Amino acid sequence: MVEAVDTVGGGGRDTHRVGDVEIAKTDTSVTISGNLDDLMPPPERPIFSFNSKHELSKWHLYSDSEFGGLSSASLQITESENGVTCGIFSGNLSRDVSENSKWSITRSGFCGMRSKKFDGFIDLDSYDTIAMKLKGDGRCYISTIYTENWVNSPGQMEDNSWQAFVYVPEGNWYITKIPLARYLPTWRGNVIDAELEMNPSRILGMSLSVNAEGGVPGARSGPGDFRVELDWIKALRTE
Repeated sequence: MVEAVDTVGGGGRDTHRVGDVEIAKTDTSVTISGNLDDLMPPPERPIFSFNSKHELSKWHLYSDSEFGGLSSASLQITESENGVTCGIFSGNLSRDVSENSKWSITRSGFCGMRSKKFDGFIDLDSYDTIAMKLKGDGRCYISTIYTENWVNSPGQMEDNSWQAFVYVPEGNWYITKIPLARYLPTWRGNVIDAELEMNPSRILGMSLSVNAEGGVPGARSGPGDFRVELDWIKALRTE
């Protein structure tokens, strides 16, 4: 039980409750009593799950094949031997470019899955961490958060993007936690060299992608197959 009082005098009294918290107001004072934790958001907020075809329909795939590359990707639902249903993002990364390409691309070898835009925004201002439960293949993946545009060409339709690496060892399920402060502002895959802060109250969507090159030291890289199994994505309040 916690009681906080700020008072400078008397007056008429108006009392109401929010959960187990009682808020009493007079003309000149406010008294809050009860468990103040009841006024806080829950410690975690589910954002995405990957346990049904309906949930997977909230995502779409993209790759360098849209620009003449030869990489490919798929997103499927599967049930493991122990009955756990999850999504599988898999495919093949290729550095090659189609001879008939109409695009003059300087690099290929990337695939991604991006969520369809939310109906409006989701507000994660009360949270400080993104958590994912996944089983990797030894490659390094990239988690992207898209927010309302105010950094890149304000007034244009393109969303702002904030990116962080996701790496877990191969072979087992892990829960990886990425502080929102670790997401860096990017422009078409390149980090913006400026001191900018994400607005977590105006999130439009998310993506998970993989490149043939780059990543953290020790991670598998290069062309070839990739595969990551996904259970859920949540926001956490750790502080």
